[in-house]
Amino acid sequence: MDETLSLGRIGGVRVGLHWSVLVIVALVTVALARGRFPDAHPGHPAIVYWALALLAAVVFLCSLLAHELAHAVVARRNGVQVDGITLWMLGGAARLHSEAPTPAAELRIAGVGPLTSLVAGGVLAGVAAGLDALHTSGLVVEAFAWLAAINVLLAVFNALPAAPLDGGRLLRAFLWHRTGDRLRATRGASAAGRALGWFMVVTGFAAVLFGRDLSGLWPALIGWFLIGAATAEARQAEMRSALGGVPVSRVMTADPVTVPATATLADFLAEGPFGQYRHSAFPVLAADGSVAGVLTLRRVDATPPEARASTRADEVMRPLTDVVTAEPGEPVLDLLPRLETSPVRRALVLDQGRLVGILTVADITRALAWPTVSAPARH
Repeated sequence: MDETLSLGRIGGVRVGLHWSVLVIVALVTVALARGRFPDAHPGHPAIVYWALALLAAVVFLCSLLAHELAHAVVARRNGVQVDGITLWMLGGAARLHSEAPTPAAELRIAGVGPLTSLVAGGVLAGVAAGLDALHTSGLVVEAFAWLAAINVLLAVFNALPAAPLDGGRLLRAFLWHRTGDRLRATRGASAAGRALGWFMVVTGFAAVLFGRDLSGLWPALIGWFLIGAATAEARQAEMRSALGGVPVSRVMTADPVTVPATATLADFLAEGPFGQYRHSAFPVLAADGSVAGVLTLRRVDATPPEARASTRADEVMRPLTDVVTAEPGEPVLDLLPRLETSPVRRALVLDQGRLVGILTVADITRALAWPTVSAPARH
């Protein structure tokens, strides 16, 4: 899930928002302002309901961020690098650079999320009780009570033993500890995630069709997300197993076609699509042979046609600082998380600063699709 808006860094961890966050903010705000708040405490002006509802929605997002930051902090303490956190419509996601090294580390990283939400729920419940004892406005107490309840619900839901929920990670840690096989444990947790997802989809649509309750669409949507995420997690585990120990040099495309930094876009386009420029992204070389960046067809296409004859490749390329780089001996698995979040979905392979290859997600997919040797070759 790529971020739409960056919020900067918190504790050294990059934090961003996906555009779908606006959906959850709108849903929570409308549900509280037009439902729960006026039903529980009628008689207040509409602007009060809407303002308090919007504030509650923002605090709810902050609690989701605290949940994911807890994962990130514990992951870093257990030697797992964190690439960032993205909040989106169905919650948040902490992007870990690699997997936990041991079942115990997996247990700590996964368990701290629900624990954080549970503690937040307890603190908010205490605040609500304190405000009620001080005879504060019942509407304000209602807002804190709702925030407490939603955090406890978030903790309980995330503790369900099904991937990709935190409970699924706990289940995987348990299975990994019992079997000693990380891949087998991931398969088990992913199967549980798909089972829970289908249960939520079926029951959600049943509520809509037979109970005429449109709110059933919400669990159906979450269930559909769980199915897709659990399946993707299983595939990623299979990929990690297949690529374990494989260096970048075995998967990359060696000696890629390059573009001179001084070449105009018109000259570049004249060579394709049937000439040497038949790909969609190309390393750009400076006059001294060093790599300056990457030129993509998307950036070429975004340049007005009348300006292409006078625009050079180095003027519209992505600079090297914005491009993922790797060394030939680096494990593919260590590179993959950076590759998947790269805007160009490519990595330049450099050997002591000299370009020796390029690696794309398609290269890795092609390597995974190659049949394995199941029997000795016959002569």
